[in-house]
Amino acid sequence: MGENHDAFLGNSEAINLIVHDSVHAHRGSISAEHGLGQLKREENRRYKSGVELAMMRAIKQALDPQSLMNPGKVI
Repeated sequence: MGENHDAFLGNSEAINLIVHDSVHAHRGSISAEHGLGQLKREENRRYKSGVELAMMRAIKQALDPQSLMNPGKVI
């Protein structure tokens, strides 16, 4: 791997912020193909409205009321 890889990983939060802010500014959204995990909880709150978050929770609850699919995921 090497020095460049380590530098990239060390800057991953800043890189994600730049990318996600740019996507959001262009009215896009970040996809979470396999669910949204604990590490991205605050990031999701940054880009989604309260209504959007409530809708996602309601859909998750309707489809998986016992939280068996992707346990430990926020959504």
